[in-house]
Amino acid sequence: MNFEGVGSAVTYDSNSFAPDSASTATSLSTGHKTYSGSINVDETGTVEHETISEKLHSQKGYSIGVITSVNLNHATPAAFYAHQASRNDYYDIGLELVDSGFEYFAGGGLLGPDGAEGDQENLYDLAEQAGYNVVTTQAEAEKVTGGPVVIIDEHLADSDAMAYELDRTDDMWALSDYVAKGIEVLSQDEDGFFMMCEGGKIDWACHANDAASTIHDTQALADAVQVAIDFAAEHPQETLILVTGDHETGGLTIGFAGTDYDTYLDLLANQKISFAKYDSDYVAKYKENKTSFEDVLVDIEALFGLKTEGEEGDKLVLTDYELEQLRAAYEKSINGTAASQYEQEEYVLYGTYEPLSVTITHIINNKSGISFTSYSHTGLPVAVLAHGLNAEVFSGYYDNTQVYYKLADMLGVQ
Repeated sequence: MNFEGVGSAVTYDSNSFAPDSASTATSLSTGHKTYSGSINVDETGTVEHETISEKLHSQKGYSIGVITSVNLNHATPAAFYAHQASRNDYYDIGLELVDSGFEYFAGGGLLGPDGAEGDQENLYDLAEQAGYNVVTTQAEAEKVTGGPVVIIDEHLADSDAMAYELDRTDDMWALSDYVAKGIEVLSQDEDGFFMMCEGGKIDWACHANDAASTIHDTQALADAVQVAIDFAAEHPQETLILVTGDHETGGLTIGFAGTDYDTYLDLLANQKISFAKYDSDYVAKYKENKTSFEDVLVDIEALFGLKTEGEEGDKLVLTDYELEQLRAAYEKSINGTAASQYEQEEYVLYGTYEPLSVTITHIINNKSGISFTSYSHTGLPVAVLAHGLNAEVFSGYYDNTQVYYKLADMLGVQ
């Protein structure tokens, strides 16, 4: 991929150097900073900021698309159409999705479509009443030729999001398919279109310290970007593509104390399943059946390549230290017995994730010569890559709010 504009942007928000998706996506979409957890409102939670996508829709007549591999009313996609003091008000965010009038929504399902107590009118029903074609199968999605439409992935996985790319089979739509369909729907508008596509499961994989899943979902996003680049090649004088992040997650770095200066990144190819699918398809059954540690190790070798025996120099062979880490995590996950008497140590070891699963990914990460610093976001700057018309404007180092102002200036919105 050839990017003519290469820059980077800071990610801090109004109250944190390690911000969240709501506030940083607000910076990108409105040019305003706010507190972590807030979407397109000021620090008081009372003043709403209009987004670049809303302005293009109302002032320029652009058609708008929002795509994500996580939930459509999650913080980052919501930052292009909603205004809420709390990112957790999923039902109210969903109501704003319905009221937005945007032409194309696609990806993961809506969180809490019946409200927090389950007693509200269903958001999908409300979307249909508002004129949206709500599509829930790939067969229906393939037939879509125009909007307004809400396409929900047929194969929803953890938390009603799209499956991790590592778990996706060839018969399942990828993120790139939703971009291709979005271009088909939105490009019919002679006034132009704006589309936001989020590879949100990159973030989720980094939260869980699952490097292999992170890499696969990053590739899925790259494939989606390629679809846009192919479109730009046919419309070079009227297309701009931006690739950036709202924040960094997990502090993923090349380098691990246990391997000194060495890396063995090809070891990650031995992981065949995401942590989430391992949780749902394997760990849940281990708990139910009280599966022995020895039998669990058989699955770990088949799915992650980690083994107790092998030829000399085989870097996937577990050391005694690693084997004891796995055994302690197994006891914690399957039998509920504490791996440590210290709560702080428990969190450092496992975060809020399944102890067995996160320990497996930590071990294969570290054997590969990479490591994470956190289960949360960090304050690192993020890359801003631009391709197409006016791409050079996005070179340099700047505040993330400038992404909005650069776009607004070139598009002539007020």
